[in-house]
Amino acid sequence: MLDVIALHKTYDNGTHALRELDFHVDDGELVCVVGPSGCGKTTLLKCVAGLLTPTSGEVRLAGSRVAGPPRDTAVVFQEYGRSLFPWMTVRQNVELPLKEKRVAAARRRELVAESLAAVGLADAARAHPWELSGGMQQRVAIARAVAYEPRLLLMDEPFAAVDAQTRAELEDLLLSLWRRLGVTVLLVTHDIDEAVYLGRRIVVLSGAPTAVQEELPVPLPAPRDQVTTRSDPRFARLRAHVYEQIQRAHSSGSSGSSGGPGPWDGPWDGAR
Repeated sequence: MLDVIALHKTYDNGTHALRELDFHVDDGELVCVVGPSGCGKTTLLKCVAGLLTPTSGEVRLAGSRVAGPPRDTAVVFQEYGRSLFPWMTVRQNVELPLKEKRVAAARRRELVAESLAAVGLADAARAHPWELSGGMQQRVAIARAVAYEPRLLLMDEPFAAVDAQTRAELEDLLLSLWRRLGVTVLLVTHDIDEAVYLGRRIVVLSGAPTAVQEELPVPLPAPRDQVTTRSDPRFARLRAHVYEQIQRAHSSGSSGSSGGPGPWDGPWDGAR
């Protein structure tokens, strides 16, 4: 579904953000991206979304090169307050991209109703974003993305600005929607626990200029839940391993591995 090929990004001020970055995401996969602070995670996501032009290399979505925002892609940002129009109702916010997509009115009504029901906001359609809690506003942003019927859903630290309880609820909402819709998800997060809980694979980035330090499969059983999954000893071992990788990336910068097989690639060894 998604191929990131030798991606390099240097900003006009000379900052080298991404260096020869390579990885792929399979159709229907949920992949989390983690790395040290400032390593270029958001830059990567903006390049994938077609919001930034790479200096070299390319991003391919379903085989086609990304040269601008793809029509089959939706993005959920961390700052939900800035992504919703306060003068519009919840329904109007969710419907707006569908109008831009020129979806027929009857179908728009169906998609808006279905997506709001899916995120538990069927009764809030006439409310305005400023009347809702932060968690509910982020649910509106997720509903808008889901209603768009994307093949690829990009999420940039989508739950970082909400409290811990709301975060857990939104994580489980995402897993539910992912299983139901079969959409491909690439999620950037600074939260290691979240990456292990949500991801079927984790891409660990090195320090800037960024390369892929390791790709880590997460073979925890499904369905996952906040109590059983996080209590699994394998969860703790995976979390510790990812933490060690990020600390190594933080201390060594780009001198780490550039994408070769990591020590956890391949079949899971329950005794490790």
